[in-house]
Amino acid sequence: MSEQSRPRRPVRTGALAAALTAALALLCCTGGAGAFFLTELGGDSAEQFAPASMDCTGDFEVDATGTMPRFAEYGERQLRNAAVIIKVGQEMKVPPRGWVIAVATAMQESRLLNLANSTVGESQDIPNEGIGADHDSVGLFQQRASWGTVAQRMNPEYASRKFYEKLVDVADWEKLPLTVAAQQVQISAFPDAYAKHEELAARIVDALAGGAARTALIAGQDVCDAAAGGEIAASGWTAPIPGGVGSGFRTASRPGHNGVDIAAPKGTLIRASATGRVLVSRCDPDRRGRLTCNVDGWPGKGGCGWFVDVLHAQGFITRYCHLVSRPRVAAGDTVQAGEVIGEVGSSGNSSGPHLHFEVHVEGDRSSRGAIDPVPFMRSKGAPLKGTG
Repeated sequence: MSEQSRPRRPVRTGALAAALTAALALLCCTGGAGAFFLTELGGDSAEQFAPASMDCTGDFEVDATGTMPRFAEYGERQLRNAAVIIKVGQEMKVPPRGWVIAVATAMQESRLLNLANSTVGESQDIPNEGIGADHDSVGLFQQRASWGTVAQRMNPEYASRKFYEKLVDVADWEKLPLTVAAQQVQISAFPDAYAKHEELAARIVDALAGGAARTALIAGQDVCDAAAGGEIAASGWTAPIPGGVGSGFRTASRPGHNGVDIAAPKGTLIRASATGRVLVSRCDPDRRGRLTCNVDGWPGKGGCGWFVDVLHAQGFITRYCHLVSRPRVAAGDTVQAGEVIGEVGSSGNSSGPHLHFEVHVEGDRSSRGAIDPVPFMRSKGAPLKGTG
């Protein structure tokens, strides 16, 4: 099983590489009904990220022979293979989280193509969608000889079934980060490679199966948009805290407000919204350059207080501001979706306890990369309460 190339997204100046190295001073918001003060970190507002609109229908049956949706990254035959993978998962009663893991795995292993192998002569006589050359691996999941005959492994239904059989035998697989669950099945030479496909795999599952990636498994049922209260959606996302949004993103009265404020009592646990790597975890200086995050702030003080930035797959970044004390995580740590990273407080430029929550795209931590968290989190099946 080998590292596969994939189309690269265009990256703007100051995107991912800069996000990993730059130490940017942040100025955040006040809480409650007070005024908001944020520093623009590098210019004009970002283009708004527009997640694909996909209702969570509750009817997740997929038609592998029907009309396929359009994705820039993959063509029709690849999406039909994804549909087969999902359909087999449905037949086996594997929850939608498993479909996302399976599709992401096949994206990494074969780019969703049913591959023959240049060193396995028999495979080239079987209908295929390209030729690979990794050991004796063939098919969508690049399964080797121990998984079955060549003909079996190049049958998408058989290959998908074998993947799911091994996945569901992994202890607590539904709670594991995608890359860990996939690696437990695949035993790949590139164990961290699967994670980068999670976001697109979830969108493909949503498009093919009625928004199924927006569900969370609760009491054995796949419930739409249930990750608002701390459950993990099949997409791999969860709301950072339960609570209603009180102050929105870049409103007319606060055009520089690059996130939303979620009301919550002091001490409420804040959870990472998705698996990722901590970029920043520190006290943000106030307007006078003071590191005074261990006391409650006030309107006009400036700064985000104690805050954390987490980098996720596909260059998404989430930011968590005004923590009550030093975060529980440090820069460089890997965090899992739902992992506690700190507690709600009122440090920095704040008039009361709340979480200021931001989402950025393309690895851009500045204001240019900020997008509205409300539609973004809704598209992940983890809507922020009070936002519909």
